[in-house]
Amino acid sequence: MSEFRITNFEQADKALRNNNLRQALYDEGAVLMEKVLVNLHGDEHRARRLVESLVFRRDFFKYYEQEVFPPTLAQTIEPFVAQGRADLVDFGYRVLLNLTADFAGIDRPEKSTDETTALLQMNRTFGQAAVLGQTTRDKEVVRAEIRAALAAFDERFFTPSRRRREELLARHARGEIAEDALPRDILLVLLQHNDELKLSHDVLLKEIAFYLLAGAFTSIHSMTHSMHELLDWLERHPEDRARVKSDPFFLQRCIHESMRLHPSAPVATRKPVCPVHLPAGDAASEDDKVLIDLIAANTDPNVYGPDAAEYNPHRELGKGRPSYGLSFGLGMHACLGRNLAAGVNPMPDTDPATHQYGTVTLICRALVEAGARIDPNDAPRKDTTNTRPNWGYYPVLLGPVAAERVA
Repeated sequence: MSEFRITNFEQADKALRNNNLRQALYDEGAVLMEKVLVNLHGDEHRARRLVESLVFRRDFFKYYEQEVFPPTLAQTIEPFVAQGRADLVDFGYRVLLNLTADFAGIDRPEKSTDETTALLQMNRTFGQAAVLGQTTRDKEVVRAEIRAALAAFDERFFTPSRRRREELLARHARGEIAEDALPRDILLVLLQHNDELKLSHDVLLKEIAFYLLAGAFTSIHSMTHSMHELLDWLERHPEDRARVKSDPFFLQRCIHESMRLHPSAPVATRKPVCPVHLPAGDAASEDDKVLIDLIAANTDPNVYGPDAAEYNPHRELGKGRPSYGLSFGLGMHACLGRNLAAGVNPMPDTDPATHQYGTVTLICRALVEAGARIDPNDAPRKDTTNTRPNWGYYPVLLGPVAAERVA
């Protein structure tokens, strides 16, 4: 077996679009990731993605960002502001829980602290499946934890949510309720099209658990990296403090610059499904592994300039160069939730009042307005449970004193 590593932006772009290279990043996490959309290939992937794309439309994202998410964000951040501090990782899980549960299709009928805590813990455990290949813990212990979390999730959340949607679909089929009375979520559309997809209960369970972890896990780390880079930049460039608060387009640009430097998966791993020639001319077989180094590609100086490895929200971008690099992937495995997390790039005539900024920018804006700053007496720490360069604990101060400093 040979291993090929791609670091050039243009070659990485082509490799990500190559349909003869299958997803292999999550092979170790098969306990949850087997048969979920991100691991499928070919016709099976195409069929399921087509169905799930019925939910992931721009009008859906815009509705969530402008109507659903703001009150949830305000309610979640309020107690942290009252306490005067927050751990950004914990805060991120809490603020994104309802959003990810809503579009995945998981009901929370109790609306209780116990229910929220239970779902949060399950989702944190599911997140370990995405990094099982890079874990520093005993893999079998982690797999056992994931299996236990899936069983508890199935009993308390998934099966009741599935039954309610099946009852609603039956009522709709009998003409008792209109189509617009049905929930608009992944679980509903999968059940609606399951005669053609033929997904077992186990596959449906894992698919919805995957959406919970994907919707929160990646955005949380993007948000934490973004706040770290932003706060550090403002310390060194205080002239930008006022602009960060007054110019939402510039703030979104700050977030995208961090996303470029910190893709949620530093390396995209692929396996050929047949003999294939890679962009550099190498011949790879089915036994080989292709590593697409997203950090190296996103910091290619031929694309992003001589300071490509540095954070600079004022960076001039060439035509067609994505502000967040290749961090959301391309081709068949491009992230379905990209516009929900990152928004869209503004045009010269874009109205800032109706623009779609993405949930990560909205969270960062709320934190900036709350006066977020690094706690000088409590240092942030990296997550040591796996080798990905993510934060495991990132405390910030909030409230009036910090707000005056940001203003």
